[in-house]
Amino acid sequence: MSVLVIAEVNGKEVDRGTLSTVTAAQKISDEISLLVLDKSEDVLKGCQKIKGVTKVIAAKGDLEGGLAENIAPVIVEAVKEATHILSSAGTFGKNIMPRVAALHDSQQISDVCEIIDQDTFVRPIYAGNALATVKSLDKVKFLTVRATAFQAAETEGGSADVLDGPMAKTNGLSTFVKRDLSESDRPELTAAKIVVSGGRGIGSADNFAILDSLADKLGAAVGASRAAVDAGYIPNDYQVGQTGKVVAPELYIAIGISGAIQHLAGMKDSKIIVAINKDEDAPIFQIADFGLVGDLFQIIPELSEKL
Repeated sequence: MSVLVIAEVNGKEVDRGTLSTVTAAQKISDEISLLVLDKSEDVLKGCQKIKGVTKVIAAKGDLEGGLAENIAPVIVEAVKEATHILSSAGTFGKNIMPRVAALHDSQQISDVCEIIDQDTFVRPIYAGNALATVKSLDKVKFLTVRATAFQAAETEGGSADVLDGPMAKTNGLSTFVKRDLSESDRPELTAAKIVVSGGRGIGSADNFAILDSLADKLGAAVGASRAAVDAGYIPNDYQVGQTGKVVAPELYIAIGISGAIQHLAGMKDSKIIVAINKDEDAPIFQIADFGLVGDLFQIIPELSEKL
Protein backbone atom coordinates (compact mmCIF):
# COMPACT_ATOMS: atom_id res chain seq x y z
CA MET A 1 0.00 0.00 0.00
CA SER A 2 1.36 3.43 -0.93
CA VAL A 3 0.14 7.02 -0.91
CA LEU A 4 0.75 9.69 -3.53
CA VAL A 5 0.50 13.28 -2.27
CA ILE A 6 0.15 16.01 -4.89
CA ALA A 7 2.25 18.96 -3.78
CA GLU A 8 0.99 22.51 -4.05
CA VAL A 9 3.91 24.88 -4.54
CA ASN A 10 3.82 28.64 -3.99
CA GLY A 11 6.88 29.34 -6.15
CA LYS A 12 9.46 28.88 -3.40
CA GLU A 13 8.32 25.96 -1.27
CA VAL A 14 5.42 23.60 -0.73
CA ASP A 15 2.28 25.10 0.71
CA ARG A 16 1.38 24.53 4.36
CA GLY A 17 -1.67 22.57 3.21
CA THR A 18 0.60 20.04 1.53
CA LEU A 19 2.53 19.54 4.76
CA SER A 20 -0.74 18.79 6.55
CA THR A 21 -1.67 16.38 3.77
CA VAL A 22 1.60 14.52 4.32
CA THR A 23 0.65 14.12 7.99
CA ALA A 24 -2.72 12.73 6.94
CA ALA A 25 -1.00 10.35 4.52
CA GLN A 26 1.10 8.95 7.36
CA LYS A 27 -2.09 7.63 8.96
CA ILE A 28 -2.61 5.44 5.88
CA SER A 29 0.87 4.22 5.00
CA ASP A 30 4.58 4.69 5.72
CA GLU A 31 5.27 4.69 1.99
CA ILE A 32 4.55 8.23 0.83
CA SER A 33 5.48 9.71 -2.54
CA LEU A 34 5.26 13.43 -3.22
CA LEU A 35 4.45 14.49 -6.78
CA VAL A 36 5.99 17.91 -7.41
CA LEU A 37 4.63 19.93 -10.33
CA ASP A 38 7.47 22.44 -10.29
CA LYS A 39 10.89 22.40 -11.94
CA SER A 40 12.71 24.48 -9.30
CA GLU A 41 15.74 22.74 -7.80
CA ASP A 42 15.24 24.59 -4.51
CA VAL A 43 11.67 23.32 -4.28
CA LEU A 44 12.77 19.74 -4.95
CA LYS A 45 15.53 19.94 -2.32
CA GLY A 46 13.01 21.28 0.20
CA CYS A 47 10.63 18.44 -0.61
CA GLN A 48 13.37 15.87 0.00
CA LYS A 49 13.70 17.09 3.58
CA ILE A 50 10.01 16.77 4.51
CA LYS A 51 9.75 14.21 7.29
CA GLY A 52 7.68 11.20 6.31
CA VAL A 53 8.16 11.48 2.53
CA THR A 54 10.00 8.50 1.05
CA LYS A 55 10.03 9.53 -2.65
CA VAL A 56 9.85 12.81 -4.49
CA ILE A 57 8.54 12.49 -8.06
CA ALA A 58 9.54 15.45 -10.23
CA ALA A 59 7.10 16.03 -13.08
CA LYS A 60 8.35 17.63 -16.29
CA GLY A 61 6.94 19.35 -19.34
CA ASP A 62 4.26 22.05 -19.59
CA LEU A 63 3.59 22.78 -15.90
CA GLU A 64 3.16 26.53 -16.23
CA GLY A 65 0.08 27.89 -14.53
CA GLY A 66 -0.92 24.56 -13.02
CA LEU A 67 -3.63 23.97 -15.62
CA ALA A 68 -5.72 20.99 -14.59
CA GLU A 69 -6.17 20.00 -18.26
CA ASN A 70 -2.39 19.48 -18.58
CA ILE A 71 -1.63 18.18 -15.10
CA ALA A 72 -4.44 15.67 -14.56
CA PRO A 73 -3.09 13.14 -17.12
CA VAL A 74 0.31 13.38 -15.38
CA ILE A 75 -1.24 12.46 -12.05
CA VAL A 76 -3.19 9.59 -13.62
CA GLU A 77 0.08 8.21 -15.00
CA ALA A 78 1.83 8.63 -11.63
CA VAL A 79 -1.03 6.89 -9.82
CA LYS A 80 -0.17 3.46 -11.19
CA GLU A 81 1.53 2.20 -8.02
CA ALA A 82 -0.53 4.10 -5.43
CA THR A 83 -3.66 3.05 -3.57
CA HIS A 84 -4.48 6.54 -2.24
CA ILE A 85 -4.09 9.93 -3.94
CA LEU A 86 -4.20 12.92 -1.60
CA SER A 87 -4.23 16.68 -2.08
CA SER A 88 -5.03 19.59 0.20
CA ALA A 89 -8.63 20.80 -0.02
CA GLY A 90 -7.74 24.29 -1.16
CA THR A 91 -8.29 25.93 -4.53
CA PHE A 92 -5.48 23.87 -6.05
CA GLY A 93 -6.92 20.53 -4.93
CA LYS A 94 -10.49 21.47 -5.79
CA ASN A 95 -9.36 22.35 -9.30
CA ILE A 96 -7.35 19.22 -10.04
CA MET A 97 -8.67 16.29 -8.01
CA PRO A 98 -12.20 15.98 -9.50
CA ARG A 99 -10.71 15.74 -12.99
CA VAL A 100 -8.12 13.18 -11.90
CA ALA A 101 -10.72 11.02 -10.14
CA ALA A 102 -13.01 11.17 -13.18
CA LEU A 103 -10.21 10.13 -15.52
CA HIS A 104 -9.59 7.16 -13.25
CA ASP A 105 -13.32 6.36 -13.07
CA SER A 106 -13.32 6.76 -9.29
CA GLN A 107 -15.16 8.89 -6.77
CA GLN A 108 -13.50 11.72 -4.89
CA ILE A 109 -13.94 12.15 -1.13
CA SER A 110 -13.69 15.83 -0.23
CA ASP A 111 -12.58 17.73 2.89
CA VAL A 112 -11.39 14.72 4.88
CA CYS A 113 -10.82 15.78 8.50
CA GLU A 114 -10.10 12.38 10.05
CA ILE A 115 -8.71 9.08 8.78
CA ILE A 116 -10.08 6.06 10.63
CA ASP A 117 -8.42 3.40 8.48
CA GLN A 118 -7.29 2.88 4.89
CA ASP A 119 -10.89 2.69 3.64
CA THR A 120 -12.81 4.85 6.13
CA PHE A 121 -12.76 8.63 6.39
CA VAL A 122 -14.62 11.43 8.16
CA ARG A 123 -15.70 14.61 6.40
CA PRO A 124 -17.91 17.55 7.40
CA ILE A 125 -21.35 18.08 5.84
CA TYR A 126 -24.07 20.71 6.22
CA ALA A 127 -21.50 23.51 6.56
CA GLY A 128 -19.68 21.60 9.27
CA ASN A 129 -22.72 21.05 11.48
CA ALA A 130 -22.47 17.27 11.07
CA LEU A 131 -19.71 14.78 10.34
CA ALA A 132 -20.17 11.95 7.87
CA THR A 133 -18.18 8.73 8.09
CA VAL A 134 -17.52 7.48 4.57
CA LYS A 135 -16.22 4.05 3.56
CA SER A 136 -14.82 3.71 0.06
CA LEU A 137 -14.58 0.44 -1.84
CA ASP A 138 -12.73 1.97 -4.80
CA LYS A 139 -9.44 0.29 -5.62
CA VAL A 140 -7.74 3.69 -5.74
CA LYS A 141 -9.04 6.37 -3.40
CA PHE A 142 -8.90 10.09 -4.21
CA LEU A 143 -9.05 12.38 -1.19
CA THR A 144 -8.79 16.09 -0.55
CA VAL A 145 -7.67 16.84 3.00
CA ARG A 146 -8.80 19.72 5.19
CA ALA A 147 -5.44 21.18 6.19
CA THR A 148 -6.68 22.68 9.46
CA ALA A 149 -7.52 19.20 10.77
CA PHE A 150 -3.92 17.92 10.67
CA GLN A 151 -0.63 19.23 11.98
CA ALA A 152 1.92 20.27 9.36
CA ALA A 153 4.68 17.75 8.73
CA GLU A 154 8.18 18.80 9.75
CA THR A 155 10.21 20.35 6.95
CA GLU A 156 13.49 18.90 8.22
CA GLY A 157 14.63 15.38 8.96
CA GLY A 158 13.61 13.66 5.73
CA SER A 159 15.92 12.19 3.08
CA ALA A 160 13.67 11.21 0.18
CA ASP A 161 14.99 10.09 -3.19
CA VAL A 162 14.14 12.22 -6.24
CA LEU A 163 12.76 10.34 -9.23
CA ASP A 164 11.95 11.56 -12.72
CA GLY A 165 8.20 11.81 -13.19
CA PRO A 166 5.78 11.86 -16.13
CA MET A 167 5.83 14.52 -18.83
CA ALA A 168 3.02 17.09 -18.89
CA LYS A 169 1.80 17.98 -22.37
CA THR A 170 -0.47 20.80 -23.46
CA ASN A 171 -3.80 19.73 -24.88
CA GLY A 172 -3.96 22.82 -27.11
CA LEU A 173 -7.41 23.78 -25.81
CA SER A 174 -6.36 26.08 -22.99
CA THR A 175 -3.36 28.32 -22.42
CA PHE A 176 -1.99 29.93 -19.28
CA VAL A 177 -1.80 33.70 -19.82
CA LYS A 178 -0.92 35.24 -16.46
CA ARG A 179 -1.71 35.18 -12.75
CA ASP A 180 -2.62 38.37 -10.87
CA LEU A 181 -1.94 37.96 -7.16
CA SER A 182 -2.55 40.47 -4.41
CA GLU A 183 0.67 41.26 -2.57
CA SER A 184 0.88 41.89 1.15
CA ASP A 185 3.53 42.03 3.85
CA ARG A 186 1.12 40.29 6.18
CA PRO A 187 1.05 36.51 6.71
CA GLU A 188 -0.86 34.35 4.25
CA LEU A 189 -4.42 33.92 5.46
CA THR A 190 -4.54 30.12 5.77
CA ALA A 191 -1.13 29.93 7.50
CA ALA A 192 -1.43 32.90 9.89
CA LYS A 193 -1.40 32.35 13.65
CA ILE A 194 -3.65 35.38 14.15
CA VAL A 195 -6.48 36.49 11.86
CA VAL A 196 -8.45 39.73 12.10
CA SER A 197 -11.67 39.51 10.06
CA GLY A 198 -14.27 42.12 9.23
CA GLY A 199 -17.89 41.75 8.20
CA ARG A 200 -20.73 43.81 6.82
CA GLY A 201 -20.77 45.76 10.09
CA ILE A 202 -17.61 47.55 8.93
CA GLY A 203 -19.90 49.58 6.67
CA SER A 204 -17.74 50.37 3.62
CA ALA A 205 -14.51 49.62 1.79
CA ASP A 206 -12.92 52.77 3.23
CA ASN A 207 -13.85 51.74 6.76
CA PHE A 208 -12.07 48.40 6.31
CA ALA A 209 -8.79 50.26 6.80
CA ILE A 210 -9.66 50.43 10.51
CA LEU A 211 -8.55 46.81 10.76
CA ASP A 212 -5.08 47.52 9.37
CA SER A 213 -3.55 49.06 12.48
CA LEU A 214 -4.85 46.24 14.67
CA ALA A 215 -3.62 43.58 12.25
CA ASP A 216 -0.20 45.24 11.96
CA LYS A 217 0.24 45.41 15.73
CA LEU A 218 -0.69 41.76 16.12
CA GLY A 219 1.24 40.55 13.08
CA ALA A 220 -2.06 39.17 11.82
CA ALA A 221 -3.60 38.34 8.47
CA VAL A 222 -6.78 40.14 7.43
CA GLY A 223 -9.88 38.18 6.51
CA ALA A 224 -13.51 38.93 5.73
CA SER A 225 -16.97 37.42 5.72
CA ARG A 226 -18.78 36.71 2.46
CA ALA A 227 -21.18 39.56 3.20
CA ALA A 228 -18.25 42.00 3.24
CA VAL A 229 -16.84 40.54 0.03
CA ASP A 230 -20.21 40.59 -1.74
CA ALA A 231 -20.68 44.21 -0.69
CA GLY A 232 -17.39 45.09 -2.41
CA TYR A 233 -15.58 46.09 0.77
CA ILE A 234 -12.60 43.80 0.10
CA PRO A 235 -11.42 41.34 -2.62
CA ASN A 236 -12.73 37.78 -2.50
CA ASP A 237 -9.33 36.21 -1.79
CA TYR A 238 -9.79 37.49 1.78
CA GLN A 239 -13.01 35.56 2.26
CA VAL A 240 -13.23 33.10 5.15
CA GLY A 241 -16.07 30.60 5.17
CA GLN A 242 -17.69 27.65 3.53
CA THR A 243 -17.18 29.11 0.04
CA GLY A 244 -13.95 30.86 0.97
CA LYS A 245 -10.84 29.84 2.87
CA VAL A 246 -10.86 27.59 5.91
CA VAL A 247 -8.61 28.82 8.72
CA ALA A 248 -7.74 27.59 12.20
CA PRO A 249 -5.40 30.18 13.74
CA GLU A 250 -4.43 30.41 17.39
CA LEU A 251 -6.47 33.64 17.61
CA TYR A 252 -9.40 34.70 15.42
CA ILE A 253 -10.89 38.16 15.94
CA ALA A 254 -14.30 38.60 14.28
CA ILE A 255 -15.25 42.27 13.96
CA GLY A 256 -18.68 43.31 12.75
CA ILE A 257 -19.44 39.72 11.74
CA SER A 258 -22.86 38.38 12.71
CA GLY A 259 -21.77 34.73 12.49
CA ALA A 260 -23.74 33.16 9.65
CA ILE A 261 -23.38 29.39 9.51
CA GLN A 262 -21.40 29.62 6.26
CA HIS A 263 -18.79 31.84 7.92
CA LEU A 264 -18.54 29.69 11.03
CA ALA A 265 -17.75 26.68 8.83
CA GLY A 266 -14.51 28.37 7.82
CA MET A 267 -13.19 29.46 11.22
CA LYS A 268 -14.85 27.61 14.09
CA ASP A 269 -11.77 25.39 14.60
CA SER A 270 -9.74 28.44 15.68
CA LYS A 271 -8.11 27.95 19.08
CA ILE A 272 -9.44 31.22 20.57
CA ILE A 273 -12.29 33.24 19.05
CA VAL A 274 -12.90 36.88 19.98
CA ALA A 275 -16.07 38.58 18.73
CA ILE A 276 -16.74 42.31 18.59
CA ASN A 277 -20.26 43.29 17.59
CA LYS A 278 -22.86 45.86 18.63
CA ASP A 279 -25.63 43.24 18.48
CA GLU A 280 -25.51 41.19 21.68
CA ASP A 281 -27.72 38.54 20.08
CA ALA A 282 -25.39 37.95 17.11
CA PRO A 283 -24.80 34.19 16.54
CA ILE A 284 -21.02 34.72 16.59
CA PHE A 285 -21.17 35.11 20.39
CA GLN A 286 -22.42 31.52 20.72
CA ILE A 287 -19.04 30.13 19.68
CA ALA A 288 -16.79 32.99 20.84
CA ASP A 289 -14.45 32.45 23.78
CA PHE A 290 -14.52 36.19 24.45
CA GLY A 291 -17.18 38.67 23.35
CA LEU A 292 -17.30 42.44 23.41
CA VAL A 293 -20.58 44.24 22.71
CA GLY A 294 -20.13 47.77 21.46
CA ASP A 295 -19.32 50.15 18.61
CA LEU A 296 -16.36 48.71 16.70
CA PHE A 297 -15.35 52.21 15.55
CA GLN A 298 -14.67 53.11 19.17
CA ILE A 299 -13.35 49.74 20.33
CA ILE A 300 -10.83 49.01 17.57
CA PRO A 301 -8.87 52.32 17.78
CA GLU A 302 -8.75 52.02 21.57
CA LEU A 303 -7.65 48.38 21.38
CA SER A 304 -4.96 49.21 18.81
CA GLU A 305 -3.67 52.06 20.95
CA LYS A 306 -3.30 49.85 24.02
CA LEU A 307 -1.46 47.04 22.29
